[in-house]
Amino acid sequence: MDRRKFLKSTGLVSTAMLMPQFLRAMPGGGTSNGKILVVVQLTGGNDGLNTVIPYRNDAYYNARPQLAIARGTVLPLTDGIGLNPSMGAMRSLFDEGQLTIVNGVGYPDPDRSHFRSMDIWHTASGSEQYLETGWLGRYLDATRAKPHGVIEFGGGLSLANKGAKEKAIAIADPARFYAVTREPYFAKLAQEAHADDHTQLGYLYRTMVETYQSAGYIHENVKTKESSTIWPKNELANQLRHVSAFIRSGLETRVYYTSFSGFDTHVNQQGKHEKVLGGTSEALGAFAADLKAAGKQDDVLIMVFSEFGRRVKQNASNGTDHGTASNVFLIGTRLKKAGVFNALPSLEKLDDNGDLRFAVDFRSVYAAVLDHWLGLDPKLILTTAFDPLPVLG
Repeated sequence: MDRRKFLKSTGLVSTAMLMPQFLRAMPGGGTSNGKILVVVQLTGGNDGLNTVIPYRNDAYYNARPQLAIARGTVLPLTDGIGLNPSMGAMRSLFDEGQLTIVNGVGYPDPDRSHFRSMDIWHTASGSEQYLETGWLGRYLDATRAKPHGVIEFGGGLSLANKGAKEKAIAIADPARFYAVTREPYFAKLAQEAHADDHTQLGYLYRTMVETYQSAGYIHENVKTKESSTIWPKNELANQLRHVSAFIRSGLETRVYYTSFSGFDTHVNQQGKHEKVLGGTSEALGAFAADLKAAGKQDDVLIMVFSEFGRRVKQNASNGTDHGTASNVFLIGTRLKKAGVFNALPSLEKLDDNGDLRFAVDFRSVYAAVLDHWLGLDPKLILTTAFDPLPVLG
């Protein structure tokens, strides 16, 4: 088997990733303050209005005669704001002071394309900018720390985790990741390490060596420990279960990136949306419980986001189309201001397209995470200066 066929068959490097600019270099490990960030990406554009619900607002019910969540089923948080009834686990985190809800998060001149808006969130760019590096990839470049500093679960590597010099490592399944790197062909190439070959092959060999070493580090250091946590059966829970095992094992990784799809609800939204929201809530509840049982809850901050929200009015297919601002959730025990951080966007003062006006620029959330959690000056990462949102101590 030749190099190209082997790499393609392993799934470690796709055919499109055989050029150096796309290969996964090994990342740094972040700062040494011991704090860990876990990112949860809700892919598809989560309907924020049916997630954090203005259940005393008639305009909400008028705009969504079939899709609005009935007042009597909403899980109240404050007088007039409540969670979707499928989000019981997150309501419990709210009651325990471990949840901050930031409403109306977006950016100026919003783009309603999944791909473009996700690129904007991944790169922390303005809507007029096109960047080739992600905000967490630039974090890796800036820190220049040890390998495996950022690990993404799910198999593919998001633009968020690609830097100019360093790139995160992507894992679909830890056991499979280790087994593939120990295949005789891969191991032989990695051990020979012909870094003095042609430039492109030298880069490829170096990446293979670092991948080989990282897989060995993870395999040797991740300990499977008994846990009484009952995990739900969905993809996000599976990813977070691996994240929890890595954290409990004391890996040097400072950022974990996960994602959960199914939020693009154009047709027959209500049942589908409640299912994925419930799955998200249950997975996060189990993750928080597992961390607490291991005494790791104070070390971890979880940030949940989606690339945009949905339109205020329901469409003709009992769904919602692509919108603008939505919610960001921060979960942890060290929140500066737990609870509802700010008011929901106005349903009466919409933009020229009839969508919500954003109230908080998402980059101010990133600035808070970088500065107040990861311990890094946001100016090193963000292309424009943003004051950190005062949500973390």
